[in-house]
Formats: sequence, structure tokens, C-alpha cells
Amino acid sequence: MNKVKPALLRGFDQEYLPQEQLQFNALVDVIRRNFELYGFLPIEAPSAERKEVLTSKGGVEKEIYALSRLAAGADDDEAATKGALRFDLTVPLARYVAMRERELAFPFRRYQIQRVWRGETPQARKGRFREFYQCDIDIIGRDKLSYLAEAEIPSVIYSVFREMGIGDFRIRINNRKVLKGLLQHFSVQEERAPAVLRILDKAEKEDASGIRAQLEAEGLPGASARELFELVSGKRGTRETLQVLAKYRDCEQGVGELSAIADAIRAFGVPDSAFGVDLGVVRGLDYYTGTIYETTLVNYPELGSICSGGRYDDLASYFTDTKLPGVGISIGLTRLFSKLKEAGLLKAPARTPAEVLVTTMEHQDLGEYLKMARMLRDAGINTEVYLEPAKLKNQLAYAEKKGFRVALIAGETEFAKQVVQVKNLAARSAADHPLGELVAAVRVLLQQSPELKSS
Repeated sequence: MNKVKPALLRGFDQEYLPQEQLQFNALVDVIRRNFELYGFLPIEAPSAERKEVLTSKGGVEKEIYALSRLAAGADDDEAATKGALRFDLTVPLARYVAMRERELAFPFRRYQIQRVWRGETPQARKGRFREFYQCDIDIIGRDKLSYLAEAEIPSVIYSVFREMGIGDFRIRINNRKVLKGLLQHFSVQEERAPAVLRILDKAEKEDASGIRAQLEAEGLPGASARELFELVSGKRGTRETLQVLAKYRDCEQGVGELSAIADAIRAFGVPDSAFGVDLGVVRGLDYYTGTIYETTLVNYPELGSICSGGRYDDLASYFTDTKLPGVGISIGLTRLFSKLKEAGLLKAPARTPAEVLVTTMEHQDLGEYLKMARMLRDAGINTEVYLEPAKLKNQLAYAEKKGFRVALIAGETEFAKQVVQVKNLAARSAADHPLGELVAAVRVLLQQSPELKSS
């Protein structure tokens, strides 16, 4: 029989060893816990949606994967012609809310942690993949939505990344109305606005002369190109930025909103060191209508934005006449994980989710070993039983290699005395305990030894 070479598709190759998967899952747990801490409710959407749903907002069709079977039958017309994999979580959310509007309580606060698929050119070094996890939160109002929702989003993200312990980070905020006002001030024609914004979006990555030359090519006079570039690329504190913007009358509404939101973010408990108004945030302006967010690591700016989002006026206008304004933010978890791992910012991985290994020495006593494991699991202690025939020294070597904290050892002598040997693998010490006191003995051992506690 010919062997098939085991290999992964490019862009679908984010596959982890068990220890790495435990690290990834730990980040998911942190994100989920903090989302729920703020009252967000979980939803999941199907992996595939109708094509007209996914393209309703003008999605790039070449990036959307359509459904088909390798050997499609005549009865497969539904999936082959009508279905495609979702490329983000926002469009499915819009469809979800439009379909279930009468069943939901508004403001609707949802979180979603799922895979998405996007036909981009994969670049592992830049954290770009064709299959990846996104972790989204959104607050959606019906007819109206308080600006306080725009201030609460950064507080959730602050809570998430603070618990992750990945170093100093900064939540950078801007406002679509400010950028629109600046373009009006510098007399940028409406049809040229998207190109100018795309140029400004590169201001942090390319040299100043190149950016100014590109702006001039879009019709801005040299002095205006220089002033606009310096406004967007300059690094200032929040108060200084708002003061600088105050002289641009076309930005008045956006500046007022930014000022109010900055004050509210502080009221939510986010320190000034962790957020700031930054005119260099120029993204998603064909979609967002108010506040926009980007989050970067202070000591690793080369990683780029690890979390982004913004305010939009109407989530589901393509699906319903009800006005559904909202605000949301997304963590690209697969990309974030790959970059944190590369930068060495992840906590040391747990080697096993279990705390206790029950070794087995006498096959005829298997029922007793399984009983010990049940007792511990019923008490909420993760426990594994070694089921293969092996010498005790080999079982203990397995326990140390996988990172178990405690090993239970019992043979003919111990069972005759109705005791079990509880071995502290880190301290390499052991003591006998009555079987009836096993749970208490293990629990005390875990509590008394910091290095044995679950991560």
C-alpha cells in the first residue's frame, strides 16, 4: 500500500503539541472569563452561511471559501451553490440579530469565540493564516446606543490583557468623525478620501518623505501633506492630542466624542498608561462611524495590533429595517498566540491538565485503583490512571515527564493495610495515608506545596 505523506495545507497549519494547546486553551479561558465578567453572553454561529449573507456587505469574494463535496451528487445543489465558510464573525452576528431580534434583550451583549476562514496569502511570520480563531464582543442597541458602551469596550480588553500577563499594552483610540473632519479641513475630495486614509494608515510603517510624496500625489499641497502627516504620526498624550485638535473646527464633533469617551474610560477603571487618543489609528473607515480601537504591546510594537474594533451605526441594515447601532472589538487569537509564542511572552505551559497519577501494580486490584481515581475526581481533583502493564519506576518516570504533581502507589502490602502511599513528585517525598482519608491527604498536599498547585 502506498503511503500518503503526512502534511498540512499552507495557511491551515496552526497545529499544536498538547502542551502548546494547553497554553492556547488557557488564553481562551482568560478571554471567556473576562467577557462573562462584564455580562456578555455566548453565541455560536454555523461555520457556513448562505453566500448572499456573506457578500451582503461587499465581502471580497476571492477571500471566501465556497462549499462543495469532492464527489458531489445531483442532490448536493443546496450546499454547492448556496453555501460558503464565514470569513469573520461580524456578518454572521448581523444575520443572527436580524433573525432573532424579537427573542433578544437589547442592548444585546454577546461574545463569540470561533474559527473563521479567509483566502488571504498566508504569512506565518506575520501571523496571517487562512484558518484562525477570533474572539469578538459586541454591544448592540435597538435604535440607539449610549456612548458609554464605547468606553466600556476598552475596559473589557484591559481586563483581558492584564490577566494574560503579557506585558505593558496600550489601547489606542480615535474617531472616524475626527479623521473625516481633518480630510475636510485639508480639502481632500471625497473620491480621494479612501486613498488618502490608506496612505495615512501606513504612516507608522513607512518613512515620512514617502508618505508625504504619496499624499501630494493624491492632490494635497506640500505644506498640507506635511501638516497632515505630522498630525497623524505625532506621539502625544491624550490631553495634548485633544488640545491640538481643538483648532480644527471641522473636527469639533469627533473631538467632543473622544473627550467624553476618554473621561468615561477612566471612570471604568482603565489607567491613562493603558489607553490614549492616537490619531495614528486609521482603520476600517469604510465600516466604522465613531470610535475606533487598536491595541498594541508597548515593548513589542512590531507585533502590530493585537486587538481592534470600533463603533458602527447600523449592524444589520442589509437584513432588517430596524436600526441596530453597535460597538465591538475582536481579538485575533491565532495570530496573537503565534506572536506571543515567538516573542517568548507566554507563561510556561502546563504539561498535563491532571494533578494526580494513580499507578497500577497489581492487575487483580484494578477495581481499587479505579475507585481511588473516582474518589479524587468526585472531589474535583484531575486524576489519571496508568492502565498499561509497566514497572513502577517506568510509571513514575512517565509521571515526572508529563508533569504530574502527585503519584499514588499501592500494592499488595498497602491494600492489606488499607492505606495508599501519596508521593510528592516535586519534593520526592512520600507518606502512607488510610484509603478513607485519601482525598483530604491529597488536597492538603496540594495546598501546602505552592509548586504543586494547578496553574
